[in-house]
Amino acid sequence: MSAQAARALMTIGDVLSLLRTDFPDITVSKIRFLESEGLIEPQRSPSGYRKFSDADVERLRHILTAQRDHYLPLRVIRQQLEALDRGENVPADKRPRTLVAADSAAPDPEVRLTRRQLLDGAGIGEDLLARLEEYGLVRRVGQHYEGQALTVARAAAALGSYGFEARNLRAIKAAADRQADLIEQAVGPQLRRRSPGAHEQAADTAREIAELSVKLHAALLAGALRENLDR
Repeated sequence: MSAQAARALMTIGDVLSLLRTDFPDITVSKIRFLESEGLIEPQRSPSGYRKFSDADVERLRHILTAQRDHYLPLRVIRQQLEALDRGENVPADKRPRTLVAADSAAPDPEVRLTRRQLLDGAGIGEDLLARLEEYGLVRRVGQHYEGQALTVARAAAALGSYGFEARNLRAIKAAADRQADLIEQAVGPQLRRRSPGAHEQAADTAREIAELSVKLHAALLAGALRENLDR
């Protein structure tokens, strides 16, 4: 390899910086997972560090876009990449419809995901999903999962790169359950009305309260972090 080519190679931190604008949930663990699945093959320095080329970054963009915009499972993405490596075109009409936005805060409640779709869409393994189910963070309804499970699984995977395990997230789940109980109490009188549209009005009110609660939580958390980090 020439000295110029060696200088052009990027570290995994460089790759994260390039991709995070378009893919905010990208993490080191996500890139390592895709490598373990054989979807990318970065070079290694003599000391063992990953080194990425521009082609590797574009390959990552293809993978992440296919997951986010078309909700393709990894096996289909692998087939696409193999076809591209052979110089073939990937027909757009063979892409399945998007099931749910990758970073949607409120996924379509009508979305139903199979276990494989959830695993591939979140980029996680069976072990993590089993732990998320064990601690009540993800719940299966019949044979499928609701769209919200994708958001939870992806967030849990991203937090995992910072050392958080599924059991550490139980406190967040408990806090969310307590908050839901408070909101339910607040809209209880609306739910008990017999007037037409009462239930829909209660649901709208509950969503508004939830949005305000999330903003309040974010502000309080940011303030607490500033106090703790400035000590």
